[in-house]
Amino acid sequence: MEYKDYYKILGVARDASSDEIKKVYRRLARKYHPDVSKEPEAETRFKEIGEAYEVLKDTEKRAAYDQLGSNWRAGQEFKPPPDWESKFHFDGNLNEAVDLSDLFESLFGGVQNGRRGQRTRERVHTGPNPFAGRAAEDGFRRRGPERGEDQHVKLDISLEDSFRGATRKINLQIPELGPDGLIRTRNKTLNVKVPAGTIEGQQIRLSGQGGVGRSGNAGDLYLDVAFSSHRWFQVEGRDVLLELPITPWEAALGHTVTVPTLGGKVDVKIPPGSQSGSKLRLKGRGLPAGSGQPAGDQYVVLKLVTPAATTESAREFYQRMAQELPMDPRAELGS
Repeated sequence: MEYKDYYKILGVARDASSDEIKKVYRRLARKYHPDVSKEPEAETRFKEIGEAYEVLKDTEKRAAYDQLGSNWRAGQEFKPPPDWESKFHFDGNLNEAVDLSDLFESLFGGVQNGRRGQRTRERVHTGPNPFAGRAAEDGFRRRGPERGEDQHVKLDISLEDSFRGATRKINLQIPELGPDGLIRTRNKTLNVKVPAGTIEGQQIRLSGQGGVGRSGNAGDLYLDVAFSSHRWFQVEGRDVLLELPITPWEAALGHTVTVPTLGGKVDVKIPPGSQSGSKLRLKGRGLPAGSGQPAGDQYVVLKLVTPAATTESAREFYQRMAQELPMDPRAELGS
């Protein structure tokens, strides 16, 4: 009989706690499940992981296994104790009854009496694939409808979508449990309505559009909203910022310029004597808000752009400005 190092298979220390072993098993089972994994030899690894967990999760079996000591090496032939077979019954196909309730919970979610987070155990008799079995007649069954897993998907929208509202088509791959007990994914296309005033970080909840559990009850789909980058605007909450380049004479003398907003172009008056970095507020020109709340504002941030002195006359002009308009902008720095 070939010795298998179950601690090495799961990648845990020999003194690992039961909670740590369970956590590692659930992560590896999701990674190597043959119906969803693209890892090489996923099915073989999945069986090894299940076999190791079946022993190490059970206090009595783990103690018996640990009696083998640390002198045995993986792959080495050994003669097991007389009661070894009665404790383990492994034939390489995981025909032992395995408790998969925790794995089902992590993949699909679960409810008891309509409330998530309260779980009951179910003993599942498995064939070569642990998910392809039937409930053991002497095991525990779930006492409420099983709800599918909630899904989270990032939804990129433009600022124009947020300002006006929009409908977007999204294509998803939703995991679900088939009638044969196997996990599979199915393609789903949804037309999603983006309400006007939707902001970055907001979630759009689509009830019953998530993963489907074994009883057919689906979880929810949450769309996590993110803004696509915009060539002109930046956003802070519901406020919109626009950096507006202006010339020195527009800043010094004042001027009326046309600027873009999400609602269309508007004329903005630059006050005489404006400085680079000054902000002009356009009230209510930001992102809208619902329930009678005020919309955000648009702030126009002035950026002074100085013409280059590329000709002799331009250089003479700047020299004349220096003589006629003397100033020390660094006076407060003590320079």
